[in-house]
Amino acid sequence: MKKLIKLAVVALALLPLTSCHIYKKYERPQESAIISELTKAEETAQDSTALGNLGWKQVFTDPLLQSYIDTALVRNKDLNNARLNVEVAQAQLQGAKLSYFPSLAFNPNGGTASYGGSHMNWSYTLPLAANWEIDIFAKILNRKRGAKMGVEMAQAYESAVRSQIIGAVANTYYALASLQMQLEVTKQTAVLFDDLVHSMELMKQAGNTNEAAVVQTRANYYAVLASIPDIESAIRSTENTMSLLLHSFPRSYETTRDMSFSAPSEFNEGVPFSYLAVRPDVAAAERSLAVAYYATNSARAAFYPSLNISAQGGFTNAIGSLITNPGKWFIQLAGSLTAPIFSRGQNIANLKVAKAQQQQAMNNFEYAVLNAAAEVGDAMHSYNASKQKQDALSKEIEQLEKSVDYTKQLLTFGGSTYLEVLTAQQGLLQAQLSEIDSWHSRVAALVSLYQSLGGGR
Repeated sequence: MKKLIKLAVVALALLPLTSCHIYKKYERPQESAIISELTKAEETAQDSTALGNLGWKQVFTDPLLQSYIDTALVRNKDLNNARLNVEVAQAQLQGAKLSYFPSLAFNPNGGTASYGGSHMNWSYTLPLAANWEIDIFAKILNRKRGAKMGVEMAQAYESAVRSQIIGAVANTYYALASLQMQLEVTKQTAVLFDDLVHSMELMKQAGNTNEAAVVQTRANYYAVLASIPDIESAIRSTENTMSLLLHSFPRSYETTRDMSFSAPSEFNEGVPFSYLAVRPDVAAAERSLAVAYYATNSARAAFYPSLNISAQGGFTNAIGSLITNPGKWFIQLAGSLTAPIFSRGQNIANLKVAKAQQQQAMNNFEYAVLNAAAEVGDAMHSYNASKQKQDALSKEIEQLEKSVDYTKQLLTFGGSTYLEVLTAQQGLLQAQLSEIDSWHSRVAALVSLYQSLGGGR
Protein backbone atom coordinates (compact mmCIF):
# COMPACT_ATOMS: atom_id res chain seq x y z
CA MET A 1 0.00 0.00 0.00
CA LYS A 2 2.88 2.39 0.78
CA LYS A 3 4.26 1.84 -2.71
CA LEU A 4 0.89 2.71 -4.22
CA ILE A 5 0.83 5.94 -2.24
CA LYS A 6 4.30 6.78 -3.52
CA LEU A 7 3.15 6.18 -7.10
CA ALA A 8 0.22 8.52 -6.57
CA VAL A 9 2.51 11.19 -5.10
CA VAL A 10 4.83 10.95 -8.11
CA ALA A 11 1.85 11.29 -10.48
CA LEU A 12 0.53 14.29 -8.59
CA ALA A 13 3.97 15.88 -8.73
CA LEU A 14 3.69 15.88 -12.52
CA LEU A 15 0.51 17.98 -12.48
CA PRO A 16 2.24 21.38 -12.80
CA LEU A 17 3.89 20.12 -16.00
CA THR A 18 0.57 19.43 -17.67
CA SER A 19 -1.43 21.75 -19.86
CA CYS A 20 -4.24 23.61 -18.14
CA HIS A 21 -6.39 22.92 -21.23
CA ILE A 22 -7.10 19.35 -20.20
CA TYR A 23 -8.96 20.53 -17.08
CA LYS A 24 -10.60 23.71 -18.36
CA LYS A 25 -14.31 23.78 -19.13
CA TYR A 26 -15.53 24.89 -22.53
CA GLU A 27 -16.05 28.63 -22.88
CA ARG A 28 -17.46 30.31 -25.95
CA PRO A 29 -14.48 31.62 -27.97
CA GLN A 30 -14.48 35.38 -28.37
CA GLU A 31 -11.72 35.76 -30.95
CA SER A 32 -14.41 35.71 -33.63
CA ALA A 33 -16.23 39.03 -34.14
CA ILE A 34 -19.38 37.14 -35.14
CA ILE A 35 -19.48 35.05 -31.98
CA SER A 36 -18.46 37.99 -29.82
CA GLU A 37 -21.39 40.02 -31.14
CA LEU A 38 -23.78 37.17 -30.38
CA THR A 39 -22.45 36.89 -26.83
CA LYS A 40 -22.90 40.60 -26.13
CA ALA A 41 -26.55 40.52 -27.16
CA GLU A 42 -27.42 37.11 -25.73
CA GLU A 43 -28.87 38.35 -22.43
CA THR A 44 -31.95 39.77 -24.15
CA ALA A 45 -32.58 36.49 -26.00
CA GLN A 46 -34.84 35.33 -23.17
CA ASP A 47 -37.30 38.15 -23.88
CA SER A 48 -40.70 36.45 -23.64
CA THR A 49 -42.12 38.74 -26.33
CA ALA A 50 -39.66 37.45 -28.94
CA LEU A 51 -41.49 35.70 -31.74
CA GLY A 52 -39.24 32.64 -31.40
CA ASN A 53 -40.12 32.36 -27.70
CA LEU A 54 -43.86 32.13 -28.37
CA GLY A 55 -45.51 28.74 -28.29
CA TRP A 56 -46.56 27.55 -31.73
CA LYS A 57 -50.23 27.57 -30.71
CA GLN A 58 -49.91 31.30 -29.99
CA VAL A 59 -48.70 31.86 -33.54
CA PHE A 60 -50.85 29.36 -35.44
CA THR A 61 -54.32 29.82 -34.01
CA ASP A 62 -56.27 28.00 -36.74
CA PRO A 63 -57.89 24.96 -35.00
CA LEU A 64 -57.53 22.78 -38.11
CA LEU A 65 -53.83 23.58 -38.44
CA GLN A 66 -53.28 22.96 -34.73
CA SER A 67 -54.83 19.51 -35.04
CA TYR A 68 -52.55 18.64 -37.98
CA ILE A 69 -49.43 19.86 -36.14
CA ASP A 70 -50.39 17.86 -33.04
CA THR A 71 -50.73 14.75 -35.18
CA ALA A 72 -47.37 15.32 -36.89
CA LEU A 73 -45.56 15.83 -33.57
CA VAL A 74 -46.84 12.46 -32.39
CA ARG A 75 -46.46 10.43 -35.58
CA ASN A 76 -43.60 11.95 -37.56
CA LYS A 77 -40.71 9.48 -37.73
CA ASP A 78 -37.99 12.09 -38.20
CA LEU A 79 -38.95 13.62 -34.85
CA ASN A 80 -39.18 10.18 -33.25
CA ASN A 81 -35.66 9.39 -34.47
CA ALA A 82 -34.43 12.70 -33.05
CA ARG A 83 -35.92 11.76 -29.67
CA LEU A 84 -34.16 8.39 -29.86
CA ASN A 85 -30.88 10.20 -30.57
CA VAL A 86 -31.37 12.05 -27.28
CA GLU A 87 -31.84 8.71 -25.50
CA VAL A 88 -28.65 7.38 -27.13
CA ALA A 89 -26.69 10.45 -25.99
CA GLN A 90 -28.08 10.15 -22.46
CA ALA A 91 -27.02 6.51 -22.31
CA GLN A 92 -23.52 7.48 -23.47
CA LEU A 93 -23.37 10.15 -20.76
CA GLN A 94 -24.43 7.62 -18.16
CA GLY A 95 -21.63 5.32 -19.34
CA ALA A 96 -19.11 8.15 -19.12
CA LYS A 97 -20.18 8.95 -15.55
CA LEU A 98 -19.86 5.31 -14.51
CA SER A 99 -16.26 5.34 -15.74
CA TYR A 100 -15.32 6.94 -12.41
CA PHE A 101 -16.27 3.73 -10.58
CA PRO A 102 -14.13 0.59 -10.39
CA SER A 103 -14.87 -2.24 -12.78
CA LEU A 104 -15.68 -5.60 -11.22
CA ALA A 105 -15.41 -9.03 -12.84
CA PHE A 106 -16.04 -12.56 -11.56
CA ASN A 107 -14.06 -15.21 -13.44
CA PRO A 108 -14.26 -18.68 -11.85
CA ASN A 109 -11.95 -21.31 -13.35
CA GLY A 110 -10.78 -24.80 -12.63
CA GLY A 111 -8.95 -27.76 -14.15
CA THR A 112 -7.09 -31.02 -13.57
CA ALA A 113 -4.15 -32.87 -15.06
CA SER A 114 -2.42 -36.23 -14.78
CA TYR A 115 1.28 -36.86 -15.56
CA GLY A 116 2.65 -40.42 -15.87
CA GLY A 117 -0.45 -41.98 -14.38
CA SER A 118 -0.44 -39.69 -11.33
CA HIS A 119 -3.59 -39.06 -9.35
CA MET A 120 -6.00 -36.53 -10.83
CA ASN A 121 -6.13 -33.47 -8.59
CA TRP A 122 -8.70 -30.79 -9.33
CA SER A 123 -7.71 -27.17 -8.83
CA TYR A 124 -10.05 -24.23 -8.83
CA THR A 125 -10.07 -20.49 -8.25
CA LEU A 126 -13.09 -18.28 -7.56
CA PRO A 127 -11.68 -14.76 -8.04
CA LEU A 128 -13.40 -11.37 -7.93
CA ALA A 129 -11.25 -8.79 -9.76
CA ALA A 130 -11.54 -5.01 -9.50
CA ASN A 131 -9.79 -2.32 -11.52
CA TRP A 132 -9.93 1.44 -10.88
CA GLU A 133 -8.44 4.16 -13.08
CA ILE A 134 -7.51 7.25 -11.08
CA ASP A 135 -8.43 10.21 -13.27
CA ILE A 136 -5.42 12.40 -12.51
CA PHE A 137 -5.09 13.84 -16.01
CA ALA A 138 -8.80 14.41 -16.73
CA LYS A 139 -9.16 11.66 -19.32
CA ILE A 140 -12.46 10.47 -17.88
CA LEU A 141 -13.49 14.03 -17.00
CA ASN A 142 -13.21 15.21 -20.61
CA ARG A 143 -15.09 12.17 -21.88
CA LYS A 144 -17.87 12.91 -19.42
CA ARG A 145 -18.01 16.60 -20.31
CA GLY A 146 -18.00 15.74 -24.00
CA ALA A 147 -20.84 13.25 -23.48
CA LYS A 148 -22.83 15.88 -21.60
CA MET A 149 -22.42 18.31 -24.51
CA GLY A 150 -23.48 15.45 -26.78
CA VAL A 151 -26.76 15.19 -24.88
CA GLU A 152 -27.37 18.92 -25.18
CA MET A 153 -26.51 18.79 -28.89
CA ALA A 154 -28.99 15.95 -29.44
CA GLN A 155 -31.65 17.89 -27.53
CA ALA A 156 -31.00 20.98 -29.65
CA TYR A 157 -31.20 18.87 -32.79
CA GLU A 158 -34.52 17.45 -31.59
CA SER A 159 -35.79 21.01 -31.10
CA ALA A 160 -34.60 21.89 -34.60
CA VAL A 161 -36.40 18.92 -36.11
CA ARG A 162 -39.52 19.81 -34.12
CA SER A 163 -39.36 23.38 -35.41
CA GLN A 164 -38.87 22.14 -38.98
CA ILE A 165 -41.87 19.82 -38.73
CA ILE A 166 -44.12 22.55 -37.31
CA GLY A 167 -42.99 24.91 -40.06
CA ALA A 168 -43.39 22.26 -42.77
CA VAL A 169 -46.93 21.38 -41.68
CA ALA A 170 -47.90 25.07 -41.47
CA ASN A 171 -46.39 25.84 -44.88
CA THR A 172 -48.07 22.83 -46.47
CA TYR A 173 -51.38 23.71 -44.84
CA TYR A 174 -51.36 27.29 -46.11
CA ALA A 175 -50.12 26.21 -49.55
CA LEU A 176 -53.07 23.81 -49.70
CA ALA A 177 -55.45 26.53 -48.54
CA SER A 178 -54.10 28.86 -51.22
CA LEU A 179 -54.59 26.27 -53.96
CA GLN A 180 -58.10 25.45 -52.78
CA MET A 181 -59.02 29.15 -52.79
CA GLN A 182 -57.53 29.52 -56.27
CA LEU A 183 -59.61 26.53 -57.44
CA GLU A 184 -62.75 28.05 -55.96
CA VAL A 185 -62.13 31.44 -57.61
CA THR A 186 -61.32 29.79 -60.95
CA LYS A 187 -64.49 27.70 -60.90
CA GLN A 188 -66.55 30.77 -60.04
CA THR A 189 -64.93 32.64 -62.93
CA ALA A 190 -65.67 29.70 -65.26
CA VAL A 191 -69.36 29.99 -64.32
CA LEU A 192 -69.28 33.72 -65.07
CA PHE A 193 -67.64 33.14 -68.44
CA ASP A 194 -70.22 30.45 -69.23
CA ASP A 195 -72.98 32.96 -68.47
CA LEU A 196 -71.18 35.52 -70.60
CA VAL A 197 -71.09 33.06 -73.53
CA HIS A 198 -74.86 32.60 -73.29
CA SER A 199 -75.30 36.39 -73.11
CA MET A 200 -73.18 36.85 -76.22
CA GLU A 201 -75.19 34.24 -78.08
CA LEU A 202 -78.44 36.02 -77.19
CA MET A 203 -76.98 39.38 -78.18
CA LYS A 204 -75.88 37.91 -81.53
CA GLN A 205 -79.38 36.63 -82.16
CA ALA A 206 -80.66 40.13 -81.38
CA GLY A 207 -78.13 41.62 -83.79
CA ASN A 208 -76.22 43.48 -81.08
CA THR A 209 -72.90 41.65 -81.63
CA ASN A 210 -71.25 39.27 -84.05
CA GLU A 211 -69.98 35.68 -84.20
CA ALA A 212 -66.41 36.80 -83.41
CA ALA A 213 -67.54 37.99 -79.99
CA VAL A 214 -69.22 34.65 -79.28
CA VAL A 215 -66.21 32.63 -80.41
CA GLN A 216 -63.72 34.77 -78.48
CA THR A 217 -65.81 34.58 -75.30
CA ARG A 218 -66.17 30.81 -75.64
CA ALA A 219 -62.39 30.45 -76.13
CA ASN A 220 -61.75 32.37 -72.91
CA TYR A 221 -64.24 30.14 -71.13
CA TYR A 222 -62.37 27.01 -72.24
CA ALA A 223 -59.04 28.58 -71.25
CA VAL A 224 -60.35 29.01 -67.70
CA LEU A 225 -61.62 25.41 -67.67
CA ALA A 226 -58.21 24.18 -68.87
CA SER A 227 -56.49 25.73 -65.83
CA ILE A 228 -58.66 23.82 -63.37
CA PRO A 229 -56.99 20.36 -63.81
CA ASP A 230 -53.56 21.92 -63.15
CA ILE A 231 -54.77 23.40 -59.88
CA GLU A 232 -56.43 20.11 -58.88
CA SER A 233 -53.20 18.23 -59.63
CA ALA A 234 -51.24 20.66 -57.45
CA ILE A 235 -53.78 20.17 -54.66
CA ARG A 236 -53.40 16.39 -54.81
CA SER A 237 -49.59 16.68 -54.69
CA THR A 238 -49.76 19.05 -51.70
CA GLU A 239 -52.17 16.72 -49.88
CA ASN A 240 -49.72 13.86 -50.40
CA THR A 241 -46.98 15.99 -48.85
CA MET A 242 -49.21 16.64 -45.85
CA SER A 243 -49.90 12.91 -45.51
CA LEU A 244 -46.16 12.19 -45.41
CA LEU A 245 -45.66 14.80 -42.69
CA LEU A 246 -48.53 13.29 -40.68
CA HIS A 247 -47.29 9.75 -41.40
CA SER A 248 -50.62 8.66 -42.84
CA PHE A 249 -52.04 7.37 -46.10
CA PRO A 250 -52.96 9.98 -48.75
CA ARG A 251 -56.29 11.67 -48.20
CA SER A 252 -58.00 15.02 -48.54
CA TYR A 253 -57.52 17.76 -45.96
CA GLU A 254 -59.85 20.53 -44.94
CA THR A 255 -58.33 24.00 -44.67
CA THR A 256 -59.30 27.55 -43.79
CA ARG A 257 -60.99 29.97 -46.17
CA ASP A 258 -60.18 32.95 -44.01
CA MET A 259 -57.63 35.35 -45.53
CA SER A 260 -57.58 37.64 -42.49
CA PHE A 261 -54.48 35.91 -41.09
CA SER A 262 -52.28 38.32 -39.18
CA ALA A 263 -49.09 38.14 -37.14
CA PRO A 264 -49.28 37.88 -33.33
CA SER A 265 -49.45 41.17 -31.46
CA GLU A 266 -45.98 40.46 -30.05
CA PHE A 267 -44.55 40.60 -33.55
CA ASN A 268 -42.44 43.65 -34.31
CA GLU A 269 -40.59 44.78 -37.38
CA GLY A 270 -37.19 44.83 -35.73
CA VAL A 271 -35.54 41.54 -34.80
CA PRO A 272 -32.63 41.93 -32.37
CA PHE A 273 -29.51 39.96 -33.19
CA SER A 274 -29.76 38.31 -29.77
CA TYR A 275 -32.95 36.46 -30.80
CA LEU A 276 -30.78 34.17 -32.91
CA ALA A 277 -29.41 32.60 -29.74
CA VAL A 278 -32.66 30.70 -29.18
CA ARG A 279 -32.42 28.97 -32.54
CA PRO A 280 -31.89 25.24 -31.96
CA ASP A 281 -29.53 24.84 -34.93
CA VAL A 282 -27.31 27.62 -33.55
CA ALA A 283 -27.36 25.93 -30.13
CA ALA A 284 -26.59 22.56 -31.73
CA ALA A 285 -23.65 24.07 -33.64
CA GLU A 286 -22.19 25.48 -30.43
CA ARG A 287 -22.66 22.17 -28.60
CA SER A 288 -20.85 20.48 -31.47
CA LEU A 289 -17.97 22.92 -30.95
CA ALA A 290 -17.94 22.05 -27.23
CA VAL A 291 -17.84 18.32 -28.05
CA ALA A 292 -14.87 18.95 -30.36
CA TYR A 293 -13.19 21.03 -27.64
CA TYR A 294 -13.38 18.18 -25.13
CA ALA A 295 -12.22 15.71 -27.80
CA THR A 296 -9.11 17.87 -28.22
CA ASN A 297 -8.58 17.87 -24.46
CA SER A 298 -8.85 14.08 -24.45
CA ALA A 299 -6.28 13.89 -27.24
CA ARG A 300 -3.92 16.05 -25.15
CA ALA A 301 -4.54 13.94 -22.05
CA ALA A 302 -3.44 10.83 -23.97
CA PHE A 303 0.17 12.11 -23.72
CA TYR A 304 0.13 11.79 -19.92
CA PRO A 305 0.35 8.70 -17.69
CA SER A 306 -2.54 6.54 -16.57
CA LEU A 307 -2.72 5.42 -12.94
CA ASN A 308 -4.58 2.16 -12.34
CA ILE A 309 -5.21 0.33 -9.09
CA SER A 310 -6.27 -3.30 -9.34
CA ALA A 311 -7.34 -5.79 -6.70
CA GLN A 312 -8.21 -9.46 -6.81
CA GLY A 313 -9.59 -11.67 -4.10
CA GLY A 314 -11.45 -14.91 -3.73
CA PHE A 315 -11.18 -18.57 -2.79
CA THR A 316 -8.77 -21.14 -4.25
CA ASN A 317 -7.19 -24.49 -3.52
CA ALA A 318 -4.18 -23.82 -5.79
CA ILE A 319 -1.47 -22.25 -3.64
CA GLY A 320 1.64 -21.87 -5.73
CA SER A 321 2.47 -25.35 -7.07
CA LEU A 322 0.45 -27.05 -4.34
CA ILE A 323 -3.15 -28.13 -4.32
CA THR A 324 -4.71 -28.10 -0.88
CA ASN A 325 -8.13 -29.12 0.25
CA PRO A 326 -10.01 -27.38 1.59
CA GLY A 327 -9.08 -24.18 -0.27
CA LYS A 328 -8.13 -20.85 1.25
CA TRP A 329 -9.04 -17.21 0.87
CA PHE A 330 -6.60 -14.95 -1.01
CA ILE A 331 -6.28 -11.22 -1.84
CA GLN A 332 -3.94 -9.35 -4.19
CA LEU A 333 -3.44 -5.60 -4.62
CA ALA A 334 -1.41 -3.84 -7.31
CA GLY A 335 -0.95 -0.48 -8.91
CA SER A 336 0.49 0.67 -12.21
CA LEU A 337 1.50 3.97 -13.75
CA THR A 338 1.65 3.74 -17.54
CA ALA A 339 3.18 6.60 -19.47
CA PRO A 340 3.22 6.64 -23.29
CA ILE A 341 6.71 7.00 -24.74
CA PHE A 342 6.45 5.88 -28.35
CA SER A 343 3.14 4.99 -29.95
CA ARG A 344 4.22 5.27 -33.60
CA GLY A 345 2.97 8.87 -33.74
CA GLN A 346 -0.63 7.87 -33.06
CA ASN A 347 -1.16 10.33 -30.20
CA ILE A 348 0.37 13.18 -32.22
CA ALA A 349 -1.85 12.33 -35.18
CA ASN A 350 -4.94 12.11 -32.97
CA LEU A 351 -4.23 15.55 -31.52
CA LYS A 352 -3.80 17.08 -34.99
CA VAL A 353 -7.07 15.52 -36.12
CA ALA A 354 -8.89 16.76 -33.00
CA LYS A 355 -7.59 20.31 -33.46
CA ALA A 356 -8.64 20.35 -37.11
CA GLN A 357 -12.10 19.03 -36.26
CA GLN A 358 -12.43 21.66 -33.54
CA GLN A 359 -11.65 24.39 -36.08
CA GLN A 360 -14.23 22.87 -38.44
CA ALA A 361 -16.80 22.97 -35.65
CA MET A 362 -15.91 26.63 -35.03
CA ASN A 363 -16.40 27.43 -38.71
CA ASN A 364 -19.76 25.65 -38.68
CA PHE A 365 -20.82 27.62 -35.59
CA GLU A 366 -20.00 30.94 -37.26
CA TYR A 367 -21.83 29.89 -40.42
CA ALA A 368 -24.89 28.83 -38.41
CA VAL A 369 -25.06 32.31 -36.84
CA LEU A 370 -24.66 34.11 -40.18
CA ASN A 371 -27.14 31.80 -41.90
CA ALA A 372 -29.67 32.41 -39.13
CA ALA A 373 -29.28 36.18 -39.52
CA ALA A 374 -29.73 35.93 -43.30
CA GLU A 375 -32.85 33.77 -42.98
CA VAL A 376 -34.41 36.19 -40.50
CA GLY A 377 -33.64 39.14 -42.76
CA ASP A 378 -35.12 37.40 -45.81
CA ALA A 379 -38.27 36.40 -43.94
CA MET A 380 -38.77 39.91 -42.55
CA HIS A 381 -38.43 41.51 -45.99
CA SER A 382 -40.70 38.93 -47.61
CA TYR A 383 -43.38 39.41 -44.94
CA ASN A 384 -43.46 43.18 -45.25
CA ALA A 385 -43.32 43.14 -49.07
CA SER A 386 -46.11 40.56 -49.32
CA LYS A 387 -48.30 42.55 -46.96
CA GLN A 388 -47.89 45.72 -49.03
CA LYS A 389 -48.58 43.79 -52.23
CA GLN A 390 -51.73 42.17 -50.80
CA ASP A 391 -53.08 45.55 -49.67
CA ALA A 392 -52.57 46.98 -53.17
CA LEU A 393 -54.14 43.94 -54.83
CA SER A 394 -57.22 44.19 -52.60
CA LYS A 395 -57.78 47.74 -53.82
CA GLU A 396 -57.16 46.66 -57.41
CA ILE A 397 -59.79 43.94 -57.10
CA GLU A 398 -62.34 46.46 -55.83
CA GLN A 399 -61.80 48.59 -58.93
CA LEU A 400 -61.80 45.63 -61.32
CA GLU A 401 -65.08 44.32 -59.92
CA LYS A 402 -66.61 47.72 -60.69
CA SER A 403 -64.99 47.68 -64.11
CA VAL A 404 -66.56 44.28 -64.93
CA ASP A 405 -70.02 45.50 -63.89
CA TYR A 406 -69.70 48.77 -65.82
CA THR A 407 -68.46 47.16 -69.04
CA LYS A 408 -71.24 44.55 -68.96
CA GLN A 409 -73.83 47.29 -68.58
CA LEU A 410 -72.28 49.36 -71.35
CA LEU A 411 -72.15 46.33 -73.63
CA THR A 412 -75.86 45.79 -73.15
CA PHE A 413 -76.58 49.33 -74.27
CA GLY A 414 -73.95 49.35 -77.03
CA GLY A 415 -71.52 51.59 -75.20
CA SER A 416 -68.75 49.02 -74.96
CA THR A 417 -67.24 46.15 -76.96
CA TYR A 418 -66.97 42.47 -76.01
CA LEU A 419 -63.16 42.83 -75.88
CA GLU A 420 -63.44 45.34 -73.06
CA VAL A 421 -65.70 42.95 -71.15
CA LEU A 422 -63.29 40.02 -71.64
CA THR A 423 -60.30 42.15 -70.67
CA ALA A 424 -61.99 43.33 -67.48
CA GLN A 425 -63.05 39.79 -66.55
CA GLN A 426 -59.59 38.33 -67.22
CA GLY A 427 -57.97 41.13 -65.26
CA LEU A 428 -60.23 40.47 -62.31
CA LEU A 429 -59.40 36.76 -62.33
CA GLN A 430 -55.66 37.42 -62.44
CA ALA A 431 -55.91 39.98 -59.63
CA GLN A 432 -57.89 37.56 -57.47
CA LEU A 433 -55.35 34.78 -58.04
CA SER A 434 -52.50 37.20 -57.37
CA GLU A 435 -54.10 38.32 -54.11
CA ILE A 436 -54.38 34.71 -52.95
CA ASP A 437 -50.76 34.09 -53.95
CA SER A 438 -49.67 37.24 -52.11
CA TRP A 439 -51.59 36.15 -49.02
CA HIS A 440 -49.84 32.79 -49.16
CA SER A 441 -46.44 34.47 -49.53
CA ARG A 442 -47.12 36.62 -46.47
CA VAL A 443 -48.21 33.66 -44.37
CA ALA A 444 -45.26 31.56 -45.58
CA ALA A 445 -42.91 34.45 -44.69
CA LEU A 446 -44.25 34.58 -41.15
CA VAL A 447 -43.90 30.80 -40.82
CA SER A 448 -40.33 31.11 -42.07
CA LEU A 449 -39.64 33.98 -39.67
CA TYR A 450 -41.03 32.04 -36.71
CA GLN A 451 -38.95 29.04 -37.68
CA SER A 452 -35.80 31.08 -38.35
CA LEU A 453 -36.09 32.55 -34.84
CA GLY A 454 -36.10 29.08 -33.32
CA GLY A 455 -39.84 28.82 -32.78
CA GLY A 456 -41.38 25.45 -32.07
CA ARG A 457 -42.11 25.34 -28.36
